[in-house]
Amino acid sequence: MKRAITKPHHDPSGGVSGADGTATFLAHPLFDELDRHFARFLERLAGGARPELALAAALVSHQRTDGGICLDLAAVAGKSLPTAAEKGPSVRCPELPQWLAALRATSVVGPPGEFTPLVLDAHARLYLHRYWSYERSLADALLARARAEAEDVDEELLRAGLERFFPAGGGTDWQKVAAFTAVQRRFCVISGGPGTGKTRTVVLLLALLLEQARGRKLRIAIAAPTGKAAARLQESIKKTKATLVCDPAILAQLPEDAATLHRLLGTIPDSAFFRHDRSNPLPVDVLVVDEASMVDLALMAKLFDAIPPEARVILLGDQDQLASVEAGAVLGDMAHAARANEFPEEFRRRYERVTGESLPSAGAAGAALAGSVVQLRKNYRFGEAGGIHQLSQAVNTGDAERTVALLRGPIPAVAWRATPPAAQWPAALRDKILAGYAEVLRAPDPRAAL
Repeated sequence: MKRAITKPHHDPSGGVSGADGTATFLAHPLFDELDRHFARFLERLAGGARPELALAAALVSHQRTDGGICLDLAAVAGKSLPTAAEKGPSVRCPELPQWLAALRATSVVGPPGEFTPLVLDAHARLYLHRYWSYERSLADALLARARAEAEDVDEELLRAGLERFFPAGGGTDWQKVAAFTAVQRRFCVISGGPGTGKTRTVVLLLALLLEQARGRKLRIAIAAPTGKAAARLQESIKKTKATLVCDPAILAQLPEDAATLHRLLGTIPDSAFFRHDRSNPLPVDVLVVDEASMVDLALMAKLFDAIPPEARVILLGDQDQLASVEAGAVLGDMAHAARANEFPEEFRRRYERVTGESLPSAGAAGAALAGSVVQLRKNYRFGEAGGIHQLSQAVNTGDAERTVALLRGPIPAVAWRATPPAAQWPAALRDKILAGYAEVLRAPDPRAAL
């Protein structure tokens, strides 16, 4: 949960009461109309008043619209729903044992694998079935790819390419490690903030993959979640290609076009499905996805469902920014689960054999995705002593006092702008909003507005 939770209308034993109790706690300002309708719908499916079910359903629905993919019942059981300035009933959730028993006694809640509207797993996490299915299918796909080593890698050819593109310098070159990882494995995540060289790295590793192909045509697709991100990626690739020193035949094969994920997958009007899926996979050997932190769980699951098992997948993004609009912070969860820059012993030996360099020890790499996530650490745009770098570090570590102090201080390219008091916001924003949405407001119907 993103918010702490706490007294539906309840009986002396701590449980919620009947139908009138359902109406009472659903009036809480935390819930919107979608949450309320969903809660009442599941009560009807379950055969009558089930206030514990209705509360859980409303909270799960709220979680999804708030960016979460499940409700951790253990985290909210026995606690009160948050109250703000709005007036509303005091709502306290049931205690966990009672709540779990009440949910399991209904026909609309089942364990993983059963086709029920809500899925309750062994860790007291409650999912909408669709999101449990997305999470399960994506997890299976990621684990399968993380275990799959690339076949027929020419280590001598790779050594020469790495020496040419990443000349030896002081310390570990994480761009070089990322390129090596993408060649050796079928799944690789390259994470890093602005200025760490993610786009440059991906162009160089694509050149390495084309060299490994030895003249065989590689079908390479490059995509991003939004049109703006795709256009920016396309421009960056063109600039990097112009400075690349390699075989003209390799340069000619490096792609310059980038598409949105929806265009790549093939949107079907008025449908949640795409033209490309498991039965009609994407015709790619290598897929690069930029700004992957913006890709929500549903879209990522559908993307991986459409990728051929033998294809390489390279995700680029910054786990600390540009979160997805819809539910699920997939890139951040992967980076957290994998523990970036931790590699299995066999991978470390192979890297040393090919490059002659050692990877720094980062502890035991026992995570399932270990060795698949590389964090770029050196910033080539902002020096480590610069104000913007210090500001980003303060934000990422949650140091609010230092963040405010840096923002108020004299940092080049950063200006402090105090926001107006709450009462002045409507006047401050009115003209900008009306100008920006003028065409939408004048549209004759919803389709035209969209």
